[in-house]
Amino acid sequence: MDTVIRQISQIETAAVSIIDDANTCKKAFSQRMAEKTEAFDRELEAATEQKIAELRTAMEIKMNSRLSEQKARAEALLAQMKKNYQDHHWDYVKQLFQSLIKE
Repeated sequence: MDTVIRQISQIETAAVSIIDDANTCKKAFSQRMAEKTEAFDRELEAATEQKIAELRTAMEIKMNSRLSEQKARAEALLAQMKKNYQDHHWDYVKQLFQSLIKE
């Protein structure tokens, strides 16, 4: 009977030892996974920030290009309007004067 109890005690001690080893391995694995997760998050954050910066730069270049085009078109239209006025301002005055006289 003592032999059976001793063997059961040894089995229990071995089982506790195995469980403790498993918990230690589990804790170490959990720590490694947490470190890998943190590293992945940092890398992803850095890549995201870089992509956002690249997109922002590209959008600013595109916006400045469009603004330059709009400014050039506006200046051309203004020059055309000034030329039209210089070429035809007497005609406009005559038409206005004629319309005032008719009334």
